[in-house]
Amino acid sequence: MQPSRFVSAGRPPPATDVALALAEVHERLAADHSGSLSSVYPVLAAADPDLFGLSVVSVTGQVARTGDADVVFPIMSVSKPFVFALVCAAVGVDAVRRRVGVNATGLAFNSATAVERDPQGRTNPMVNPGAIATTSLVPGRDVEERWARVLDTLSRFAGRELALDEGTLESARATNHRNRALANMLAGAGALHGDALEAVEVYTRQSCLSVSAVDLAVMGATLADGGTNPVTGEAVVDPEVAHATLAVMTIAGLYETSGDWLLDVGMPGKSGIGGGIVTVSPGKGALGTFSPLLDPQGNSVRGGLAARDLTRRLGLDVLASEALDGGLPHPQG
Repeated sequence: MQPSRFVSAGRPPPATDVALALAEVHERLAADHSGSLSSVYPVLAAADPDLFGLSVVSVTGQVARTGDADVVFPIMSVSKPFVFALVCAAVGVDAVRRRVGVNATGLAFNSATAVERDPQGRTNPMVNPGAIATTSLVPGRDVEERWARVLDTLSRFAGRELALDEGTLESARATNHRNRALANMLAGAGALHGDALEAVEVYTRQSCLSVSAVDLAVMGATLADGGTNPVTGEAVVDPEVAHATLAVMTIAGLYETSGDWLLDVGMPGKSGIGGGIVTVSPGKGALGTFSPLLDPQGNSVRGGLAARDLTRRLGLDVLASEALDGGLPHPQG
């Protein structure tokens, strides 16, 4: 039996500081048009490159927003940590760790080599094969029942009923050949639960949910608050599941650039090619960003720059520290 966990995660920043910082960072970065639109799905390539929204939600339930923070877009891979949390709550963290894996692959998000390299096909829940394997573990008798479970849980994380982006879903279904191939590989390695194509169908739907930067911030703040949504007050998952989810986000939330992200931002994060990023500061809150212009790795350029700036300005970096006032005497000898 594990001992109880002592938690000390600081305090969320004052609301006035958050509002001022969001406004200043948004104004400064709005003119940055570096990056390019995703070409993975035609509908993503048609996004408005000028859109840019920021939101911070604290564990006390305070919501700050600026710019296009209420504009909806496809959640894409930002769905992965929340489906991972759903499955951990349903079957247990250790079971998911054993079946899916949690270690970084060091490879691209859709790498087949990552599946082949492990005798049991284990990867990481934040990369596509691991996320498909995770989704296959969602309880339910059929696709519709499993999808209903995913939709309900992610809506509870967001604090409102989410909806599918039907245009993106149609485009994704027509072009998701790589994910189908990965699912078949996982099935061959014994790493998939149930039918491969059914797992891909649920996975594709979860990726096409419409969310806003505010939604992402609320979802992240739910993880920051030990699994309880600070806006609705509902306990969506328990604190140990929230802890496990933040751990896998830290390991591979930005894929092979997760090390650079952690060094620059100092918080667990998860990006998606829809232009969203969620960044979580345990015990304080979360940042949701939206800007569809992406870097070569598929991460939002403005979102990454905003996270790097705001984590410092608002004291959100979970790795930052400084000496106590006046310092402490060093031991002699």
